[in-house]
Amino acid sequence: MNIKVIFDKSALNNDFRTGWGLSFLVDDRVLFDTGEKGEWLLQNLSALGVGIDKIEAVVISHDHWDHWGGLWELLKHKKGMPVYICPNFSREFKDRAGKLGARLIEIERSAQIIPDVFSTGEIAGAYHGKCMAEQAALLKTKNGLTVITGCAHPGILKMAGKVKIKFPNEQVYFVLGGFHLVELDKRAIEIIAEEFKKMGIKKCGPTHCSGEAAEGIFKEYYGEDFVSIKAGQEIEV
Repeated sequence: MNIKVIFDKSALNNDFRTGWGLSFLVDDRVLFDTGEKGEWLLQNLSALGVGIDKIEAVVISHDHWDHWGGLWELLKHKKGMPVYICPNFSREFKDRAGKLGARLIEIERSAQIIPDVFSTGEIAGAYHGKCMAEQAALLKTKNGLTVITGCAHPGILKMAGKVKIKFPNEQVYFVLGGFHLVELDKRAIEIIAEEFKKMGIKKCGPTHCSGEAAEGIFKEYYGEDFVSIKAGQEIEV
């Protein structure tokens, strides 16, 4: 299974726009998050040779502008697109998406998007004292399970743990995306990296809101199994 990094804070080269937020494309069919700006999303898709006609569905991890900012421009080009969201998304978001022709699908529990690609379902979390539920993408591959997170506001260990509970007999092979560790101190991040190891997670790719300190610590713990995430990159899982 192929993952293309469409948008992130850094890139492989100057052909790709960078900024806040992230976006991943699974097998050219399922877009997970859309970054902060539609123009940049479409530019990066084009740089990777991906026509938007190939995209069958969009999954938005949570209701923050840097994860759905590129959606509006995409919907202008592809009306009727299925967009998977958590039920707690704002009425403003739902109304805007509806007016642009999105086919909104609210996910409470784990659900299949396409064969071997799932949403974890809504996982309760908080951000600055307010409810911020989130979903992750879950890929079933020959190597095990790959989990893609937006910001992991519920806690990256909680989200990985939910996957382990759902699929107790399968290895979590790879976890990548935003881990939201930027505000934690060194020892707290080390404990999370240690727990990743105890859970048997083979590879990791923290980016976006994970923070430079967390990226460095996870790289120390994972060595060759640490994956540095950059826009324009293609990852086989």
